[in-house]
Amino acid sequence: MKTSLKLGIAALTFSIFFGSNADAHTINKSTILPPSISNSQNIKNIVLVHGAFVDGSGWKPVYNILVKKGYHVTVVQQPLTTFEGDVAAVKRIIDQQNGPCILVAHSYGGAIITTAGIDPKVAGLVYIAAHAPDSGESEAGNGKLYPSAYKSLQKGSDGFDYIDPAKFYADFSADLPKEQAEFMANSQMPTADIVFHAIIANPAWKVKPSWYMVAKSDRIINPDLERMYAKRAHSHTVEIAGASHSVFESHPEDVAKLIIEAATQSTKKK
Repeated sequence: MKTSLKLGIAALTFSIFFGSNADAHTINKSTILPPSISNSQNIKNIVLVHGAFVDGSGWKPVYNILVKKGYHVTVVQQPLTTFEGDVAAVKRIIDQQNGPCILVAHSYGGAIITTAGIDPKVAGLVYIAAHAPDSGESEAGNGKLYPSAYKSLQKGSDGFDYIDPAKFYADFSADLPKEQAEFMANSQMPTADIVFHAIIANPAWKVKPSWYMVAKSDRIINPDLERMYAKRAHSHTVEIAGASHSVFESHPEDVAKLIIEAATQSTKKK
């Protein structure tokens, strides 16, 4: 008798809480997902793509913020040896996602996601002080139209470029602690010069919604070029005063906020 009563009470409680037709496999996901991504319309997969001369470790501050908010974040480590190889590296990570994703890129990485972003799994693009060339353009060609302030690029005899370590802080990371910038300078990844001359075809920003962050004190990419990219792509745009080219590291909260905006709004845009 007592056992029957307990079972009856338990069944009544379950019915009230979950609904009479619920079972263990039909509980609303909003009861178990982190609050920040409980809305089924939000995209929870974020793919981060680094630019030239650095690797994916620079995304760690942004990564930490997004993961704490419940997002599934993957950082691509493309080799910077050929444009085709870098695009393939990003596509490999896109294929691993279990649903739609937001592609985020810094600097040269923007050219990569402009190509890789055409993948049907990609719901939106986020450019962080990044190149976004059109069909028939290259980032090197666009850089000549909007000259940059830096003069520290070194071209190696083997076809790989790097930033003069002595000038890295001033040109690349002036809003980071100098010690951090010096580490970046001395751990930088030489990048094949040929990748900067890759001609873009079928840019994803023409068919995918995009967001853009302009680094107002960028010496590597002219901020006016960044603004042109953003305006042309009809990107939702934010500008960060005093930000260097390393804005992805120096302003992680602002970057994460823009990414979250893309993740929550991409499903509402064409």
